[in-house]
Amino acid sequence: MPVPSRTRDLVVVGASAGGVEALRAFVAGLPADLPAAVCVVLHLPSGGNSALASILSRSGPLPAFTAENGQPLEKGCVYVAPPGHHLLVPDGVLHLSHGPTENGHRPAVDVLFRSAAVSHGPRTIGVQLSGALDDGAAGMVALAARGGLVIVQDPDDALYRSMPESVLRYTEADHVLPAGKMGEVVREHAGHVVDEDVVDDVSPLTKMEALVASRDGGAVADEVNDFGVPSGLSCPDCSGGLVRLNDTSTRFRCRVGHAWTADALLEAQSTTLEKALWTALRTLEEKATLARRMHDGALGKYHERLVSRYRRTEEEANEAATVLREHLLSGALHDQAVSETG
Repeated sequence: MPVPSRTRDLVVVGASAGGVEALRAFVAGLPADLPAAVCVVLHLPSGGNSALASILSRSGPLPAFTAENGQPLEKGCVYVAPPGHHLLVPDGVLHLSHGPTENGHRPAVDVLFRSAAVSHGPRTIGVQLSGALDDGAAGMVALAARGGLVIVQDPDDALYRSMPESVLRYTEADHVLPAGKMGEVVREHAGHVVDEDVVDDVSPLTKMEALVASRDGGAVADEVNDFGVPSGLSCPDCSGGLVRLNDTSTRFRCRVGHAWTADALLEAQSTTLEKALWTALRTLEEKATLARRMHDGALGKYHERLVSRYRRTEEEANEAATVLREHLLSGALHDQAVSETG
């Protein structure tokens, strides 16, 4: 019979929109003698600094630090991914990567979860907190497949329920509860002995995606192409062709490694389209201005037919700009109304 060995000594936590509040409630419930290290990814803008480590240090009994590359994991400490870098945990050491974004994020929750699945497997406790769209679901699926414990914030307790709901849609969570009560569950399971011999091996797809995230550059087309088929869609980040990955969810990667879920891809395409429409509006307004100046300059100097052409061009550009502006503003007002009503 296999001999049980090693303990649950790693907690990986993912959050996005509404995540600061949830993280504060989560760390407040952790014990001061927690026999596990805690790694946190909160989706952040790539520029600037983050005060999250300081906030979490003040919110609970454990010291929190901004993660540094090559830093060994220590039990009873919280490590926060810095802006602009993925956080991975190979062999009990923190690794910061400038690898391809996932759903437009770096750091990305999926990268941390997937890395923990590869390196720690059943020794991991995965925690999914508040956030928009479906970030973290793919990583938690990989973690659950390796025997990791899955804890999900109750969607009714989350400021943004989409991320918790996505995990619940794709995995069978071990615990679903408010963020403020998660510390008790983590305390109960951390330090428990696990049997790594009865857990499935890491899937080739998960290995490939963990490898891609760990790289700071270089083409990955060959690796990606081996795990999917051309989708006919383009990557919003680099305009490269996307491969639809061969797993149970609808996920995509491009030849340089950018990763997208279907929900995030749809959101990104909507943003790209809106930017293009605003650019078109600006071009139409500039065209109308130029046509008006040419019309005014041509009066009394050129044939009436040329003057009329300039006038028609101005009128047509103004009419098109008016239609486009009304469409864009109605969309913006609609989005604002949806946001305000939750």
